[in-house]
Amino acid sequence: MAKQYLVVGGNTGIGLEVVKQLSAAGHEVVAALREQDAISGLAGVSTQAFEATDAAAELQLPDQLDGVVYCPGTISLKPFARFSDEDFLADWNVNFMGAVRVIRQAIPALKKSGSGSASIVLFSTVAVQTGLAFHASISAAKGAVEGLTRSLAAELAPKIRVNAIAPSLTDTPLAGGLLGSPEKAEASAQRHPLKRVGDPSEVAQVVRFLLGEDSGFMTGQILQIDGGMGSVRLL
Repeated sequence: MAKQYLVVGGNTGIGLEVVKQLSAAGHEVVAALREQDAISGLAGVSTQAFEATDAAAELQLPDQLDGVVYCPGTISLKPFARFSDEDFLADWNVNFMGAVRVIRQAIPALKKSGSGSASIVLFSTVAVQTGLAFHASISAAKGAVEGLTRSLAAELAPKIRVNAIAPSLTDTPLAGGLLGSPEKAEASAQRHPLKRVGDPSEVAQVVRFLLGEDSGFMTGQILQIDGGMGSVRLL
């Protein structure tokens, strides 16, 4: 049965793959984007301009939603001493406050979901669970996202489920600076027990699982889609 979803940040990478997969499955998707031209010709997809860091930005939502996916993210990596207050606040606004603002606007429509249990999917990072050098700013912001996930899962149950995905490095435009040459790509792959980086389509499939009825008994969970980096050490 077709459902209605909101995907925020579907211009590129994982967000775009989520929109494509939901469209292919016959669902209706509202894609809130910085650049509306990034998506065209997909069945059941409507777009609207939206800037996640704008505190006054308002979403035009249908009366009823079955799920929300918040995809905007940042990769700001440098030594802690070089992070300014502005750097920390920029990561905070995109990754945490943007999600807060979207969820706040979407809750009334989610509560009207015809599926009996609507779903919110957020994004963390493997760097929250696994201490990684130069990740202080993004780890702090995404750590807050994990706390928000669990708190809202408790507060919004049983009508709305809330889960998050914590990927490792994934082959997206956002990660281009880390994968921009064969040498960089190979070095990144070798840091993972599975000896490769993630693919956006793999992560998007997990998003679809968390949105759908097959995950209906899951809430408050952080799923590590990280090639083993967060839990496995090879001898």
